[in-house]
Amino acid sequence: MSSGVQSAAEKAAESTLLSRNVTVDGRRTSLRLERLMWDALGEIAEREQLSANALVTRIAERRAASSLTAAVRVFIVSYFRAAATDDGHRKAGHGRS
Repeated sequence: MSSGVQSAAEKAAESTLLSRNVTVDGRRTSLRLERLMWDALGEIAEREQLSANALVTRIAERRAASSLTAAVRVFIVSYFRAAATDDGHRKAGHGRS
């Protein structure tokens, strides 16, 4: 039986996810992502000159049967992996000159 008191680990796990509202194809919904993922999504939107809502709408339109949250995470990882190729790495000015 639960005591109704959360452990520090349970509180920390909950606090790592942030819920935010987004508009996808004109409909409001919420996503729960880690702060790092929200930051990355914002960076991508800025780089692509899109609003976060427009970017999430594009992700939603192209996603497979997974949840929207999972699709957003996969998109973020894929986006930065593409930039981490040798060519992308070179263009970003990283590594040896």
